[in-house]
Amino acid sequence: MLPLLRNRRRKRLRATPLPDAFWSIIDRRIPAIAALPAESRNELAGIIQILLAEKQFLGAGGLEITDEIRVTIAAQAALLLLGRDTRYYPTLHTIYVYPTAYASTAQRRNPDGTVTESLQPRLGESWHRGALVLSWSDVLRGGADPSDGHNVTLHEFAHQLDSEWGGMEGAPALPSAARYRDWARVLGDEYGSLLADLHAGHHTLLDPYAATNPAEFFAVATELFFERPEAMRAQHPALYAQLAEFYHQDPAPRA
Repeated sequence: MLPLLRNRRRKRLRATPLPDAFWSIIDRRIPAIAALPAESRNELAGIIQILLAEKQFLGAGGLEITDEIRVTIAAQAALLLLGRDTRYYPTLHTIYVYPTAYASTAQRRNPDGTVTESLQPRLGESWHRGALVLSWSDVLRGGADPSDGHNVTLHEFAHQLDSEWGGMEGAPALPSAARYRDWARVLGDEYGSLLADLHAGHHTLLDPYAATNPAEFFAVATELFFERPEAMRAQHPALYAQLAEFYHQDPAPRA
């Protein structure tokens, strides 16, 4: 679609009210969104309309796609775009949804240079170009408790933001070279501290999976930012500040 026509269509979609039935799904399934102020909910509604219109949802493993599935996923994905100048996940075209956790083939390079493959359980995956995969039962679990620090939908859509301008490296698109320098310094220091803490056997607020690589660090940090913002601000203030600036949101309540 030509950019001018696409922008007109998006403007029209953003002005179209979200059906009451969809709001009922969102408020029941995602308490964090139910608690947003009216202005944010209105903006979120427009973003949801665009995601529902532009992204294809396909069932996998025998799952039949319903409005409840589409709306629950789109609403959480829209939360990451709230208040931002966004391209609406431009490289993402299809969202595959399994009924529960599924198995996916993973490759591992051995010290001798050989590569072995094995099936590993997955809650979700985000592919570099075109597709994202989610477990519906884990989408529901992540949305139901807005304070447990775990949300697979936010995690996988954070990967999409990370890959928007290139590979998944833990560095999403930022507006200036200075912002990239600040981002690299803060997230690099935080990533290094996490590795050191885990090596020493210390408990960490960030899930240990964040130590896998910088891309997973960004995705896990995004989950924590939206789900446990007060704890993140208290224990990782510099990291919280970087994410607040990137997402144009400040979810930790102020005294």
